[in-house]
Amino acid sequence: MARGIDIGTMNIVSARQEGSDTVFVQQRNSFVEIDYSDMAEQMLSRSDVLHIRKGDQVYVVGDDALNFANIFNQETRRPMKQGILSSEEQSAIPMIKLIIEQVLGEPDPAGERVYYSTPADPIDSDLSTLYHQKTLESFLGDMGYDPEPINEGMAVIYSELADSNFTGLGISFGAGMTNVCLSYYAVPVMTFSVARGGDWIDSQTATATGETVDKVTSIKEEDFRLDFTTDAGGVEGALSIYYDNLLDYVITKISEEVNEEDVEEGLDVPVVVTGGTASPAGFEELFEERFEQADIPFSISSVSKVDDPLYSVARGALVAARSEEGREAESGAEASE
Repeated sequence: MARGIDIGTMNIVSARQEGSDTVFVQQRNSFVEIDYSDMAEQMLSRSDVLHIRKGDQVYVVGDDALNFANIFNQETRRPMKQGILSSEEQSAIPMIKLIIEQVLGEPDPAGERVYYSTPADPIDSDLSTLYHQKTLESFLGDMGYDPEPINEGMAVIYSELADSNFTGLGISFGAGMTNVCLSYYAVPVMTFSVARGGDWIDSQTATATGETVDKVTSIKEEDFRLDFTTDAGGVEGALSIYYDNLLDYVITKISEEVNEEDVEEGLDVPVVVTGGTASPAGFEELFEERFEQADIPFSISSVSKVDDPLYSVARGALVAARSEEGREAESGAEASE
């Protein structure tokens, strides 16, 4: 057995194989603090709301946190910021441990291999991902797993580009970061991230419109369509503006990095985009339009967005974990002959 887990700034998603089906478990990577009372805790428990009590406070964790935040006009708190564990949130470690345990479950058997996503160091920030990666490795090891990190962009390649021999450009538009990987026959040619994603869009939109960030997030996730037909003075109009700006920024960075890495001009590769931030209708069309206008020194055979962008990285981590498990089994069989 093997598992994959995408530990993202906005969502944590695990993947495991059951027969011919891939089973996903998802939970929002956030929490909100409310005052403790016996009645409140009883109601939360009866309603199966994920929560923990700490002194005189109760922390509602995961998907229910956003609902509670909107009801009580609060902002959710997040264990992660810009793709890595937040140094500004004192409760980051116990909260993210709780969510990971709920999403991943116990290993079966002990020592089960799990590949977990980790971002590349961003090229536009001094942020380092090393502490984040090693801390998650420790969490997962303490749970009884055999953890192995996988670059988030490379996980996209494993998930979506098997038909292209794992050759192509995979881009994961997450909440905290956007991760990019160019792979040639499963060998990464270029990997990097930029420190902008869905959170940047939400924050900029909230500032521009005077709404809370959580309210903006709810609007974006419910029925927002990226088609530039909405009133520019409202939240959806502002979201469109900042989505457009993010795509221009990411594509410019891709062009710069490709030129810096001296990527071979003769390549002809597919491009696949995924991640929760890529979910709105109209994203694929806008991305393809902007990408075709960019100065990229290799040919693009196709541009596509996956049908279930929230699950793509977790699926790719699972593919990598099962592939490694298969290689180990083959090596063990050869050694015993």
